[in-house]
Amino acid sequence: MTRIDAKFAELRAKGQKAFVSYVMAGDPDFDTSLELVKGLPGAGVDIIELGLPFTDPMADGPTIQLAGQRALGAGMTLDKTLALAAAFRETDDTTPIVLMGYYNPVYNQGVDTFLSKAKTAGVDGLIIVDLPPEEDSELCLPAQKAGLNFIRLATPTTDDDRLPTVLQNTSGFVYYVSITGITGSAEAEAGDVGPEVARIKAQTDLPVIVGFGINTPEKSRAIAGIADGAVVGSAIVGLIGAGKPVAEVLEFVRTLSDGAHSA
Repeated sequence: MTRIDAKFAELRAKGQKAFVSYVMAGDPDFDTSLELVKGLPGAGVDIIELGLPFTDPMADGPTIQLAGQRALGAGMTLDKTLALAAAFRETDDTTPIVLMGYYNPVYNQGVDTFLSKAKTAGVDGLIIVDLPPEEDSELCLPAQKAGLNFIRLATPTTDDDRLPTVLQNTSGFVYYVSITGITGSAEAEAGDVGPEVARIKAQTDLPVIVGFGINTPEKSRAIAGIADGAVVGSAIVGLIGAGKPVAEVLEFVRTLSDGAHSA
């Protein structure tokens, strides 16, 4: 059982939905980013998605693109991202960490080397948005063999013919992308998302977490109410980009987590 599995078991026992937050590793700099990440569990975050800075993030909107540019400009690398995860693990051995990003940095380092370092750093799962199921032998299967969950994205365009392929070899949870488009480009609507979540859950026992387009406590509550949890990224990253103090960002995160947990 991974930390992700254990977290969902804990939440189920409490009758509670999950709140997942995304932040870009190294944004705006290593020390501030580490302070923020260390504060997320205390703000009610159940699972931390840690963005891997990359120069060409094709699934992300301007807010997260700019976060990646800030992180890269401050000298963030894949190895420093893993060092940040390891530093977090020094004081927190229970909150799951999922690395979310693109395959190029992993490929450049080498899959075996990356997986060994990630496992040592205390990473629990991977979301690599540009690796489809047809490429499972590249990273998905080696990651699972190494004890890491490989989390797949399903989208509004994932039809019934495609869904079984997407779910194959997926573990930890399924990430449902609530909109057709990039991060931060539209708002999620519970009325649209609900039937899609039900359709996915009819084919898997994994938790289904919904992300993209969730930016308020009310939206967090509404989406968590029809899924197993909600993910918020751009709304949090936008405050970091605006230079808000860590304490203010964490207070906003607390309102979002309270929304999801009250569903």
